[in-house]
Amino acid sequence: MQQLAERQRDFAAALLDPGLPMPHGLVGPDGEPDPRRFAVYRNNVAVSLIEALDDAFPAVQRIVGADFFRAMARAYVMVQPPRSPIMLDYGAGFPEFIRSFEPAAGLPYLEDVARIERAWTEAYHAPEASPIDPGTFSAVAPDQLPAMQLELHPSLRLVRSHFPALTIWQMNLADGIPAPVDLAAGGEDALVVRPVADVEVRMIPRGSFEFIQALSDGKPVLTALEDALTANSRFDLSASLADLMRAGAFAGYSLAPELMRT
Repeated sequence: MQQLAERQRDFAAALLDPGLPMPHGLVGPDGEPDPRRFAVYRNNVAVSLIEALDDAFPAVQRIVGADFFRAMARAYVMVQPPRSPIMLDYGAGFPEFIRSFEPAAGLPYLEDVARIERAWTEAYHAPEASPIDPGTFSAVAPDQLPAMQLELHPSLRLVRSHFPALTIWQMNLADGIPAPVDLAAGGEDALVVRPVADVEVRMIPRGSFEFIQALSDGKPVLTALEDALTANSRFDLSASLADLMRAGAFAGYSLAPELMRT
């Protein structure tokens, strides 16, 4: 006899692959095998997963159209079944899948649009935290600023694209108006954060991505500034900190003792 774990694996595989037969030993309420009943159940599972992707990636769906999206989502469901009972987790690998989906090769920015949408979902469901008040910085002496380590809000996400993916995403929201976009115009870096109730998505200037990433890695402001200046020699620290404070990007701070000036 098959072990329970083996039977469960066979059942899950057959649910997501219509090319596989109904698992052996599976019977209906009358005690008899019922392939038609199983086919209906199989289809319902696939439809539910496709609809979950449709809800999570509305701009991608609008760009490619409903039929194309459902075909792409179905292909994803076949190779990436859920690994968690929490449906929120499903679709994390969808942007990467889009990159390898040959029929979407003519839309090289589509993966990055999907990554923005995934970042939006993650930010929306991230843990709560109160952004620090801008006035908090007034308690820090100017000569201590380089030693400051800033704690990012837990909802904060960064998305870098070599294409104007943020512009394309914005145009394909429910109230957006699609228009021609010059794909050679350059890339865009997006900041996604939910400081209070609503998720905010905004473009950040060159160097900000490296600056925020360095802060995320635990680097103090001085070291993060060096990373930002490497990416953009005109990076404006004061303007960047002010913008990030207004966005609610910080949840706290500390001072690195080894960098404190005496």
